[in-house]
Amino acid sequence: MPGIPYRGRFAPSPTGPLHAGSLLAALGSWLLARQAGGEWLLRIEDIDPPREVAGAAAQQLRTLQAFGLRHDGEVAWQSRRGHLYRAALNRLLAQGLAFECHCSRADVAAAGGIHRRCVATAPRPDPAIRLRVADGCEVVFDDAVHGQVSQQVDRDVGDFVLRRTDGLWAYQLAVVVDDAAQGVTDVVRGADLLDSTARQVLLQRALGLPMPRYAHLPLLLGEDGRKLSKSDAALPVDAADSLPSLHMLWTCLGQPPLPAEADAGVPAFLQHAIAGFRLDRVPRRAQAASAAVHNTPATSRD
Repeated sequence: MPGIPYRGRFAPSPTGPLHAGSLLAALGSWLLARQAGGEWLLRIEDIDPPREVAGAAAQQLRTLQAFGLRHDGEVAWQSRRGHLYRAALNRLLAQGLAFECHCSRADVAAAGGIHRRCVATAPRPDPAIRLRVADGCEVVFDDAVHGQVSQQVDRDVGDFVLRRTDGLWAYQLAVVVDDAAQGVTDVVRGADLLDSTARQVLLQRALGLPMPRYAHLPLLLGEDGRKLSKSDAALPVDAADSLPSLHMLWTCLGQPPLPAEADAGVPAFLQHAIAGFRLDRVPRRAQAASAAVHNTPATSRD
């Protein structure tokens, strides 16, 4: 988005405490925003009540504060933004770009797992609403870490859900509408969402919304080799002693050691990190968090 001031964001879902992988995405996006002299917004993606944990959002906010990652403006809550999603959905329906789908999960699975046409034999009282994906739909975009990325959306994803059968908003629609409404210019997040980006680009085009720049940071792996999740207690972060975790995350982002002055405290660390952070050093591959604890460098980009 040339000519528009840099505006990044961090958007956790309140399904548990922030783990090291979430904080890596937060730190990377915060550093890039501050390095650019831009804003860093905070948005709580609380549109899936069955998965949410009571008190998790407040705990996440406290953790970010303890790590010195302060946001600009007020916190946005997706649960209060349903009118924006409804307006976008109505536009897509009116233009014939979205449609009601009465297929059950079993119906879609029996048809090969990719929705290309409705196969339900009877209407249901609670249909989902999907985006219509054209045959041969390929989306190509540039990612600041992974380079050029392409996806054949009709073949790999199919017609995807915008509103679920339980009436809840799907992530793809909500995130696209929110990023545009908040003027986000740069989406910096974990590589687990790289596969979702093509769907979001399709939605941006369908709604006539600007496309932000993207950078997908490496995932962190636990000792079992699996991606860390909010339910994973293998690598907790200590908000009361955040400096060691910040050093670990810095290593996982492929950055060289900071000067000794950065050990004076969290503010000093972040000041040196803003000055020294280089996106071109960020690795593409997932990183073993346990290796970073022992200061193993992580600079490979393949």
